[in-house]
Amino acid sequence: MNTQEAKIVLETALICAQEPLRVSDMRRLFADEISADTIRALLEDLRTDWHDRGVELVSVATGWRFQSRPAMRAFLDRLNPEKPPKYSRAVLETLAIIAYRQPVTRGDIEEIRGVTVSTQVVRQLEDRGWIEVIGHRDVPGRPALYATTKQFLDDLGMATLDELPPLSDPSPQGQADLLAQRAIEFADGDEEPNCAAVTGEEVPPAHDPVDDLAAHGNTDGGDGHAHPAAAAAPGGVEKIDEQAPSDPISRDV
Repeated sequence: MNTQEAKIVLETALICAQEPLRVSDMRRLFADEISADTIRALLEDLRTDWHDRGVELVSVATGWRFQSRPAMRAFLDRLNPEKPPKYSRAVLETLAIIAYRQPVTRGDIEEIRGVTVSTQVVRQLEDRGWIEVIGHRDVPGRPALYATTKQFLDDLGMATLDELPPLSDPSPQGQADLLAQRAIEFADGDEEPNCAAVTGEEVPPAHDPVDDLAAHGNTDGGDGHAHPAAAAAPGGVEKIDEQAPSDPISRDV
């Protein structure tokens, strides 16, 4: 089989696949007779072949896939008038804090945002498959540590957290605005973190935020500038249990 024939096989498999394909999956197309490096080289050739089309070949957290380019969205939306769900600012700010500062506890999020995190907000993000519990902090109460998932990266069209937009505004609102630019939309008219209809009513914490930090362990300092790939885990974080999910930002493609 020559290079062109191999590219046709890969192209067909990727177009017909219902989910991203890993390099290991694509090697099986050729009975593992083609190396992973060769597969990646062919994928790069395919990416170049499609560079001037309305569809592009991209690498995301769970593999490779074809997807429409952002410029095509306005046209494709006319075929599917149903809009994707919009999220309140409270939900987006919570997601942004987890994405940029993970792993974090609920107490960390409350300290950064200055309001109580509604259980409905956390449940909404878990139901969407964007966050998960990856362990527990080794402090009294053993609060859950939240991190983003590979599904979160896939939905935003990213392969790793390194591709998150750089922070120019370290505030939760600034982080949420950056995520909103990745095709996550705010609910209409919800510019404040108190959308009771979507997230449940939020009220200020009944305790001093300093006491909250003492109960949950220190955060990363709250400056918001540490990149998730380089930031160390907050102090007092225990080793993740063996049955807990693996590193959410790693990928095997």
